[in-house]
Amino acid sequence: MKKYLTFPNVVLVLGLLFLYAPIFSMIVYSFNNSRLVTVWDAANSPTVRWYVALFHDRPVLQAAWLSIRVAAITATCAVVLGTLAGLVLARFGPFRGRAFLQGLTTAPLVMPEVITGLSMLLLFVSLEQLFRILFGWQFDRGMATIIIAHVTFTMAYVTVIVQSRLATFDDSLEEAALDLGARPSRVFFRITLPLIMPAILSGWLLAFTLSWDDVVVSQFVAGPGSNTLPMLIYSKVRLGVNPSVNALATIMVLVVALGVVASALLMRRAEKRREREMRMAESGR
Repeated sequence: MKKYLTFPNVVLVLGLLFLYAPIFSMIVYSFNNSRLVTVWDAANSPTVRWYVALFHDRPVLQAAWLSIRVAAITATCAVVLGTLAGLVLARFGPFRGRAFLQGLTTAPLVMPEVITGLSMLLLFVSLEQLFRILFGWQFDRGMATIIIAHVTFTMAYVTVIVQSRLATFDDSLEEAALDLGARPSRVFFRITLPLIMPAILSGWLLAFTLSWDDVVVSQFVAGPGSNTLPMLIYSKVRLGVNPSVNALATIMVLVVALGVVASALLMRRAEKRREREMRMAESGR
């Protein structure tokens, strides 16, 4: 027993409790029958009444569907742009404008979200006036402006992840394929892309999560009737916490946990398949 009561183990347990005890308490209180969030109704609990009420709350369902669409589109666009930027920065060597591109892709990582949201708001207001003057078209803020703003800062994370993966990439695999007569495009889709796919998948999940739970930037660029789920939760908390918020947060935690587990299983399966293919290739030599 004493060998487990070491200082690192104690610190580890305390850290895990500090991080996850509030989440577990929130999950427990989502099954509370009382209307008071912090008072447990032992006589009538546990219950799923708040989950039933949540699925009958139309504004919450609309906000959740909007957040899912925004996060999925944002993650996909960020992966495409971030992968291209990562390839350029990792493979093209020194070129004119490299420092400028490096600065553009890393600036959103350290830029305060308030500054990012305010700058995007000023941009969209200017575009509204420009489109109204030139084309007579009303450019309203909504889902499209939220996606553009989210792609702006999420693609920076994808770029860093892909560039880091390419920095440890074995270039001899691509060189061997080129020596055997494969075209560069075929080498990229058959060798490079599958090998960096775990990094791309990690970047997609990270971009999806960052877009899903963003509040600050979304509040600046969202228009009327385009409230995302985090914005709705934040407004509910400011007006008074309702037990249905615990149920909503519990569902979000469950979705994120399932996504993390699924991605880990997929990456593990892909890694095993690559190892099996490498052993088959080595045995065939």
